[in-house]
Amino acid sequence: MLLIGDDWAEDHHDVEVQDGAGRKLAAAKLPEGVEGIAKPHELLAKHGGKDLNAAEVVVGIETGRGSWVQALIASGYQVYAINPRQAARFKERYASSGAKSDKGDAHALADMVRIDRDQMHPVAGDSEQAQALKVVARTHQTLIWERTRAFQRLRSTLREYFPAALNAYADLTLTSTDALELLIKAPTPAAGAKLTRTQVTAVPARARRHHRDAKAATIQTALRERQLGLPEPVTAAYAATATAHARLIIALNERIAELEGQVKAHFLAHPDAEIYLSMPGIAEITGARVLAEFGDDPTRYASAKARKNYAGTSPITRASGKSHTVQARYVRNNRLADALQTQAFSALRASPGARRYYDKQRAREAGYNPAPRQVGNRLVGILHGCLKTRTLYDEATAWSHHAHPEPHAA
Repeated sequence: MLLIGDDWAEDHHDVEVQDGAGRKLAAAKLPEGVEGIAKPHELLAKHGGKDLNAAEVVVGIETGRGSWVQALIASGYQVYAINPRQAARFKERYASSGAKSDKGDAHALADMVRIDRDQMHPVAGDSEQAQALKVVARTHQTLIWERTRAFQRLRSTLREYFPAALNAYADLTLTSTDALELLIKAPTPAAGAKLTRTQVTAVPARARRHHRDAKAATIQTALRERQLGLPEPVTAAYAATATAHARLIIALNERIAELEGQVKAHFLAHPDAEIYLSMPGIAEITGARVLAEFGDDPTRYASAKARKNYAGTSPITRASGKSHTVQARYVRNNRLADALQTQAFSALRASPGARRYYDKQRAREAGYNPAPRQVGNRLVGILHGCLKTRTLYDEATAWSHHAHPEPHAA
């Protein structure tokens, strides 16, 4: 068996090759790309011989994504994506001074997969469909997060010089394109007060808003309320800033809408989509995010507990001496946790069984955060069973057997 530690950077890889006893056989600095990926094969052929079995090559690297990793997997090597936090702790075995080098990191990664790989999981063999879905689903979610950040900046700006706008466009939602167009049309208190009913009505009419006349009256009234003013140059500067934020949010709205179509198309084309959509609280976007983050490698999760641990919904126990506590699992995949939380809250309305389970947790004095998390934990287990047996969710079957309630985490 040969082991490779691969410390990657944007433009190169520092690698070290070891034998099964930990003896250093070779070290090299390889360029990124086609030229670089050929070098590990040459090193392995030199030290492992022509009869080396690719399955006996184990690679440790601090990422599970990218063309380099996919090329290593395609070569038949066992590739382990090592958490940088775990790698940092492992390196403390060598020295506590905090010294660091790329060669030293490559050596530590090779040692990790030689010594501790039984405690690690190889990079999941997700299908091309699942990998593509993950790309668009993550990008879609990232753009939504970016829009939220841009909105918070816009809201903060308006509070400084034009608070009436926040009240005026509350019914339209300030992240909506029609509300932003009105703000761009009249970005100052003086300009807002001069907007006519016709000008205000025209924008929500293009967006096909219901009750637009009533909404227009509310907007016009709010914009004409008296408020404290700022010097004209300061107001103009704030107006330019608010307009820039508004235009950015409009652009993000357009890109989010485009990507939403891509996310749905990739998700619905996946063979597991029907099972995910049968689960309570899951629609196309939520289902796409959950599938993308779990992946579709059927061997990745050995049990429902393993899937729950990865999801971060299962609690962790901390016991030391007389102290024994059950706590929430905060080291987790935050994208997956966010999607599962959305599912859990929606399932309370869609599934009588989920609602009963939630009420049971609340009766045990579980808090407002732990109770939905326990619902999500239960739903992850149910999903695992459905995927394993290739069956759709059934309300009666899913909630027919109630084991003792799981410990809740604060």
